[in-house]
Amino acid sequence: MRTLKDKTIVITGGSRGIGEAIALRAARDGANVALLAKTLEPHPSLPGTLLTAADAVEKAGGKALPLQVDVRFEDQIRAAIDQTVQVFGGIDILVNNASAIFLARTEDTPVKRWDLMNQVNARATFLMTQACLPHLRHSSNPHVLVMSPPPRLEPAWFGAHLPYTLSKYAMSLCVLGWAEEFRHEGIGVNALWPRWSVATAAVRNVLGGDESLKQSCLPTIMADAAWSIVTRKSRECTGNFFIDDDVLMAEGETDFAKYAVEPGNALLEDLFV
Repeated sequence: MRTLKDKTIVITGGSRGIGEAIALRAARDGANVALLAKTLEPHPSLPGTLLTAADAVEKAGGKALPLQVDVRFEDQIRAAIDQTVQVFGGIDILVNNASAIFLARTEDTPVKRWDLMNQVNARATFLMTQACLPHLRHSSNPHVLVMSPPPRLEPAWFGAHLPYTLSKYAMSLCVLGWAEEFRHEGIGVNALWPRWSVATAAVRNVLGGDESLKQSCLPTIMADAAWSIVTRKSRECTGNFFIDDDVLMAEGETDFAKYAVEPGNALLEDLFV
């Protein structure tokens, strides 16, 4: 039976949204969950903190390790990974979920936004994976899962918001490269992306507010898809750019209404699909 029981999973951006949902799905199996995020105190426009997420993980049946980390800083990443290994004894799965978004054209993108997206999206994904590699090599079924889109060279996505697209595609190109680089070591490296808008703080604050949320899916759709990927045999599952509903349909799922924020509403397609 596929399960994450007693496996150790590291999740960036783990205090809310998709990261927290993945953590809770793993916790239901009895996993050890290291939650990396910045938020310790409640934020007026961003629900959830590291401590509330950790509490939810424990209540769901997992073991939680909340770690306040700004993934822009290598020393904080290294310290968090060291602490995770000290507490749980190793690392089986890394989920690179943390992301920064700013949808604007070239002239309208301040350099601080450019830097933030590249630091959180591309650079942190690289640094997190680099830091976890020595420990993943000791796992019986090691996985790296990156929340990034299929790297299709569609001009529309580049013309609409080049800075954001470059930062997300950099994550995807890491997946492409790592899957080949680590293939002989049996480390599965894959990407996961939603077909439809997912009800997160980014959708509310950046992509259209509460009306967009009503046409979105719950983060549980990504969590269930992520679980499906990281419980597969890593040597047989690598180099894929998965879309969430495709993953679940392959598992035999037919009831997608349960994932809708408001069942019956038309769903908004996500970016890059």
